[in-house]
Amino acid sequence: MKISLILAVINPSLGGVLIRGEKGTAKSTAVRALAELLPQQKVVAGCVFGCDPFSRDKWCEECQEKYGQGQGQGLGGGESGPGIESRRRPLVELPIGATEDRLLGSLNLERAMVKGESVFEPGLLAASNRGVLYVDEVNLLDDFLVDVILDAAAMGRNFVEREGMSVTHPALFTLVGTMNPEEGELRPQLLDRFGLCVEVKGLLEPEKRMEVISQRLLFEKDPRAFVEKWEREEKNLGLRIEEATERLRGVEVSEGALEKAVDICLKLGVDGHRGDLTVIKTALTLSAWEDEPIGEETIIRAAELALPHRMRRKPFQDVDFNVKERLLERLMEEKALSGGAK
Repeated sequence: MKISLILAVINPSLGGVLIRGEKGTAKSTAVRALAELLPQQKVVAGCVFGCDPFSRDKWCEECQEKYGQGQGQGLGGGESGPGIESRRRPLVELPIGATEDRLLGSLNLERAMVKGESVFEPGLLAASNRGVLYVDEVNLLDDFLVDVILDAAAMGRNFVEREGMSVTHPALFTLVGTMNPEEGELRPQLLDRFGLCVEVKGLLEPEKRMEVISQRLLFEKDPRAFVEKWEREEKNLGLRIEEATERLRGVEVSEGALEKAVDICLKLGVDGHRGDLTVIKTALTLSAWEDEPIGEETIIRAAELALPHRMRRKPFQDVDFNVKERLLERLMEEKALSGGAK
């Protein structure tokens, strides 16, 4: 769970993480703690959507109107370009029971009634632009909101039509969801949108369970002291993530690694090409995180994170996380068939 979240921060193009697990296994706690590890990013000064000052083609309508005529020479401020601010990448949580207006955005009723102005009030999709959108109990999300999130994730933009007002703005976010499979499964369309999928189970070793309880009691006794105790380690982890993000740009994948990834996907019966691509992206990110070249083991570990929810299943069959085991079974089947043919 932890490595999948770290990889999603290092490489937002992975497509996010789905964390499945029984209740009481700190799924939500882990995701919310991720907020302190998110790196800083440059944004257009004063932009409510946090537009990237160096990616004009992804700007919101307001930034396009203000600075769209510039030639990119004044990004430090002034008439020819926007000013630049720094902020931590946002982590926005979609509450259970959130309304359509809360997610998409709506008309600012106060401005409309008092001043007669049609002003757009940004929603959670706007707040999560260039950040992380976290959905707890994602399997219980209303179908319409699921469709909205799918559309925004696919297009990278949010389109809002309200009371004669038409607005579009960037909505580039990393989707992170947590769920308890006992409460129901996800729709296949949404399941496929998560780049990585991991399973969390409660600890079975008595010593480790005692350690969990002890740490929790220490936190409840003195939260400030507990946070200060782990502050240095948390900062070091944040620095490692920033360094890995920089290294990711220089990591290259070999022809052999591509062949291995494709071979694994074919052997496991993965539909489409999204699985192959995600395995390679995950391997690249693992390589950047560990500062090691991509080998066969890297590809297999990447497949364990990227393929469980993409392998073919029979109706009502649970997600199978034994990727290595399934792969080994397939190899033995092929070997047996090959021996029988001879």
